[in-house]
Amino acid sequence: MKKAEGPIAETARGRERTALSDRKHGEERPALRKGLRFMITVETSLKSGPVTSSSPGDDQRSLRAFIQKECGIKMPPAKRVMLEARLQKRLRALGITTLKDYREYLLTDAGRNGELIHCIDAVTTNKTDFFREPSHFDYLAAQALPSLIDAGAGRERKRITVWSAGCSTGEEPYTLAMVLSEFAETRPGFDFKVLATDISTRALEKAWLAVYDRERAAPIPEKLKAKYLLRSKDSSKNLVRIAPWIREKVAFQRLNFMEDRFSIRDKIDVIFCRNVIIYFDRPTQEQLMNKFCRHLGPGGYLFLGHSETIHNMDVPLVATAPTIYRRPQ
Repeated sequence: MKKAEGPIAETARGRERTALSDRKHGEERPALRKGLRFMITVETSLKSGPVTSSSPGDDQRSLRAFIQKECGIKMPPAKRVMLEARLQKRLRALGITTLKDYREYLLTDAGRNGELIHCIDAVTTNKTDFFREPSHFDYLAAQALPSLIDAGAGRERKRITVWSAGCSTGEEPYTLAMVLSEFAETRPGFDFKVLATDISTRALEKAWLAVYDRERAAPIPEKLKAKYLLRSKDSSKNLVRIAPWIREKVAFQRLNFMEDRFSIRDKIDVIFCRNVIIYFDRPTQEQLMNKFCRHLGPGGYLFLGHSETIHNMDVPLVATAPTIYRRPQ
């Protein structure tokens, strides 16, 4: 199997360490507060040269291919208008007028080290909700967690690690933390950790802050709202924040699925990667599923989105319910 190439790596010995606060063309980007820092380095393994065609259509095709190589996201011709619209702000900020010049800039040292992250932020979609596809959380609490504990996957301390892969702005990992916290109340000694990763630094900033419009929290059951949400002291702002004892259970990390190896040390018991792989082509999907399986422990579960499947993929997983798969013991 050909390994996917990924120019973005999180942590590696000898690589440059940077906080999420970064300076972009004279403008300081707000830094995350203590507790969340990212080590972001852009490696270059690009073998292609600068764009030579002067055709706008060719320039767009080259940029779409570049984006797909960097982060796996398919950019078919039908998304041409969307791509141009999303990148216009970046072009204006850089004083660049054409997509050809923008792609050539991305291939420079300054582009790789400073702009590529903003490009990815611009083209990625961050659509998510609290308790999205609620049957998955019911299955997690009623079937998956008891099975993992009974099989010893939780180890002596009965600790479970759940990975929200493609966590967007944080609604999914915080939902998981609430569900796991509720489960812990019924299982003395049970402990858990939620790892939440995304390629978008912009989405991760919002996720780490854990502040949402009250309307965004509407899908959360009232009982859980009372336990796990804090209202803003300024009632005119109509905001809520995830309670600190839930926030502390979630660790955020920037991760690009196109990396050859993920900088994840823990063995994972459950992976939620929902409504993410629909943006990838079939070979990339299969490569990603096999990467997940390197980290998923025996008996571990994988949850996909309702329109996603691993049917006919060569991966060591078996279906246990619609869009829910398990690695054999």
